[in-house]
Amino acid sequence: MKCPFCGHLEDKVIDSRTSKEGDAIRRRRECLKCERRFTSYERIEEVMPSVIKKDGRREPFERQKILHGLEKACEKRPISTEQREEVVNRIERKVLAMGVREAPSSLIGEEVVAALKQMDAVAYVRFASVYRQFKDINELMEDVKTLLRGKKEG
Repeated sequence: MKCPFCGHLEDKVIDSRTSKEGDAIRRRRECLKCERRFTSYERIEEVMPSVIKKDGRREPFERQKILHGLEKACEKRPISTEQREEVVNRIERKVLAMGVREAPSSLIGEEVVAALKQMDAVAYVRFASVYRQFKDINELMEDVKTLLRGKKEG
């Protein structure tokens, strides 16, 4: 595997662990040239459905896009990489379980919104404000008020 730091192609595996769900193997590696450590994930390659975007375009399902959106929303928040990976894994499993060739992007977006709502209110508001494309501050405030009411009741 290519070292992300120096590009060398030889490394040694220091530690391997199976994910909680058993669908991936996490490996800690050490580059034999620069001796820096990095993590790789090995998972079964499954044929994911295409994603139908809001404008009708179709794109391949890309877990990295979801992970990137989560990383932006969770920036400087107490949400671990493992928690974000788990959200993406759940979404991926749900889309696969649907057994369809195409899935609407809205389904994926709503799954992310729902997960963030449970995990962290700030990350939720960050993601929702971009995803839901609020027309003005009042729409955003209504969503935040609903969130706060739900927290008080729960």
